[in-house]
Amino acid sequence: MSRAQTLYIDGDSIFHRLSGVSKILLFLVWTMITVMFLDIRVFLVMGIIGAVMLYFSKIPSKTIKPLLWIMIGFNIINVIFILLITPQYGTELVGSNTELINIGYSYINKETLFYVLTISLKYAVLMPVTAIFIFTTHPSEFASSLNKIGVPYKIAYAINIAFRYIPDVQHEYRDILDAQQARGLAFKKGEGSMAEILKNYTTIFVPLVSSSIKRIETVSNAMELRSFGKNRKRTWYSYKNLKKADYLTIVICLVALGFIIYLKKNVITGFYYPL
Repeated sequence: MSRAQTLYIDGDSIFHRLSGVSKILLFLVWTMITVMFLDIRVFLVMGIIGAVMLYFSKIPSKTIKPLLWIMIGFNIINVIFILLITPQYGTELVGSNTELINIGYSYINKETLFYVLTISLKYAVLMPVTAIFIFTTHPSEFASSLNKIGVPYKIAYAINIAFRYIPDVQHEYRDILDAQQARGLAFKKGEGSMAEILKNYTTIFVPLVSSSIKRIETVSNAMELRSFGKNRKRTWYSYKNLKKADYLTIVICLVALGFIIYLKKNVITGFYYPL
């Protein structure tokens, strides 16, 4: 995290040098491709490409780990819900039914297991490009890029402020947590009952929400004093002009999107199941 308390991490990688416009396009195209398919072959290729891009972004591994654990946790919860609620959903996709695990009221079949593997990889491939976009794009540059592609600058600036204050909220959460622990409140397993721990967490969220509302009011008043929104247009200090690498990235993204649309219409039309 930068000294300016933003999620942006200063660096000199190829992605740091790209304009926010080309990175937004890269993120959008990557997301569109992920949404369009339900094919594990596509996601394996995207996973390899994403890992290579993440390596060249030079983002510290300690910064990536929290996102990785969030992604793993989300996938585990999603898989559990799918297997318990729709244990034979894979049969609806492929037409066959190979029963494997008896869960009492139904069977989890091989088709559903392959489906949850595919859907987990689908969500996983979003993580590398998301991390690259968040940690190599300064909030002010991101806002200016949004404005350059047609987003009203008021909306762009609101997104800018949101990105800037996420680290502040995290820092304040830790301060409140440390203060409450110093008063002897239990927040960890073994320090008290689950009901007591959940009750103690309300002593964090209430002051955290209160301080966030005060911060919003302070920022709002400061913007009003500076006549924010008076003019229809505004200039940006941190906007990067498009360079050769940006144009090359844009061309690659558009060509890749066109090729993927062709594959979706003519080659890969549904759920891939090879077994």
